[in-house]
Amino acid sequence: MKILLKRDNVNPDKPNKYGRTPLCFAAQNGHEGVVKTLLKRDDVSSDQRDDYGQTPLCCAAENGHEGVVKILLERSDLNPDRQDNDGRTPLCCAVQNGHEKVAEILLGRGDVSPDKPNEYGQTPLGCAAGNGHEGVTKILLERGDVNPNAPDNYGQTPLCRAARRGQAGVVRVLLGRGDVNPNEPDQYGRTPLFCAARNGYEDVVKILLERGDTNPDKSDNDGRTPLCCAAWNGYGGVVKILLGRDDVNPEKPDSGGQRALSCAAWSGHEGVVKILLERDDINPDKPDNDGRTPLYCAARNGHEGVVKRLLRRDDVNPDKPNEYGRTPLLRAAQNGHERVVEMLLEQDSVNPDEQNGNGGTPLCCAAGNGHEGVVRILLGRDDVSPDKVDNDGRTPLLRAAWNGHEAAVKILLGREDVHPDKPDNDHRTPLYCAAWNGHVGVVKILLGRRDVNPDKPSEYGRTPLYCATRNGHEEVTKILVARNDVNPDKPNQCGRTPLCCAARNGHEGVVKILLGRGDVNPNKPDNYGQTPLYCAARNGYEGVVKILLGRDDVDPNKTENRGRTPLWSAARGGHTGVVALLKSRGPPAWLEAFIMLTFILVLCLWVLTAHLLISLPPLIPFFPFLPPI
Repeated sequence: MKILLKRDNVNPDKPNKYGRTPLCFAAQNGHEGVVKTLLKRDDVSSDQRDDYGQTPLCCAAENGHEGVVKILLERSDLNPDRQDNDGRTPLCCAVQNGHEKVAEILLGRGDVSPDKPNEYGQTPLGCAAGNGHEGVTKILLERGDVNPNAPDNYGQTPLCRAARRGQAGVVRVLLGRGDVNPNEPDQYGRTPLFCAARNGYEDVVKILLERGDTNPDKSDNDGRTPLCCAAWNGYGGVVKILLGRDDVNPEKPDSGGQRALSCAAWSGHEGVVKILLERDDINPDKPDNDGRTPLYCAARNGHEGVVKRLLRRDDVNPDKPNEYGRTPLLRAAQNGHERVVEMLLEQDSVNPDEQNGNGGTPLCCAAGNGHEGVVRILLGRDDVSPDKVDNDGRTPLLRAAWNGHEAAVKILLGREDVHPDKPDNDHRTPLYCAAWNGHVGVVKILLGRRDVNPDKPSEYGRTPLYCATRNGHEEVTKILVARNDVNPDKPNQCGRTPLCCAARNGHEGVVKILLGRGDVNPNKPDNYGQTPLYCAARNGYEGVVKILLGRDDVDPNKTENRGRTPLWSAARGGHTGVVALLKSRGPPAWLEAFIMLTFILVLCLWVLTAHLLISLPPLIPFFPFLPPI
């Protein structure tokens, strides 16, 4: 290095692409001799920051190089309290990594602030506590100018940070101070005890509870207590510790009305549920604000062990609905939890065909979500109606068809008491629903039935074919068009045919399929006089326009009820490509010239008549019906 420094063409302070100089690297790696050599040069800056804002002192302090720190601090042109881009001072970097000796050296300076926060509001004490460095924590607490309760930007004190990360030793050190508040919450209302309980740190929970002024039942901003959080996350040890306190209410609800038992049941922590059910002061059937009981929560999420344990209780109602009329069975069926469904059906007090607030039954919900196993289980019951409708008139079959669940559709159609063509309140049949969403498999299954009408319209006159063409489902369109009992040109209530609808929505493939039928009229207007070409032109679908104009039997100049042509509509919408296509199929040049000449002659006659009336005022009395000019 000395050889290189003797050369005139070597810059001893040249940074790399990250702004780090040779001095910075030497300080980072603790090379005292190199640091001394470089600092003897006048052209080397002792306090230059890299791209991350770190100075050589910061790098040395972060890595615990005491000798380098001492050498750098002898310089008068160096700021020992300079912050990097994250607001960390050399002291902060040292204590964050537990370098006690470096911390002592820096704290011995009068120009180093022992309580200066970083960008996130964390003081050196907060950094040391969060990372579990007891020695550095003790050093900082010995100073009178360090605030042991200083919160960061999230309101977390050093104690809160230590408790949240399970740093038991640091927690004990901090609580040894009489001026440390064990109940100071962060911005979310979480106390140190809450944080420790939430993460299952039993030793930290015990240490905090040894303080007589620790509130073991303090809720956060969402009303959740330490017990609730421990139960939710399944920390049985913490639950036992908290329940051993007389000042902990095991039935205290959060803002949503959920209690510790509901939290444990929701998350499926059987051990915690068992601990809580051993208490006489806990109601195992208490609902939350939405009417969800612990059993409902467990059944909804498929926690078989918890469901089994709750069903053993005489004081648990297995058929209790929530606010929206959903029972535990309905929720288990809806989510496909077969074993839970079986356990609930074994209960005499459970109604397997109970409807929720929307009229949906467990079978309806299971079929709608494609849970074949649950569908089979429910259909095995004599007291389950396979064709029971909800408030919108939808049967289990219709729901399964709507969502494309082929297996569920097959199972339901295997029953003789299922009507395969039963419409809902809007006259939509299962086939209609399958065609609307393009479920090819379901469409084929339904069309295989003789008791399914493939051309049955809905309340608004939409047939299954219309639905398929409207949404661009080519495969379904092909299947339906291939049938002799499907009218490919049947209009809806607005007079709009499947072709018109496909053209209107720009579905080129569907348009080609329909035009392949000889009985489809490509010029058929709807009730507003709009032809398929007009609809495509108005919406700017060049591909469809091109396909239609390729037919000799399509009139490109046919007007709608207000006299507007496809060309006028395309021009109005700014569809230049469509305009060009239509102009290529416009009237002959002689006809355009004739129309223009006629217009000019009419205009000339009107001007001449007006001129004569003005120049012959005596004639006016003979024509009293003429208005004065």
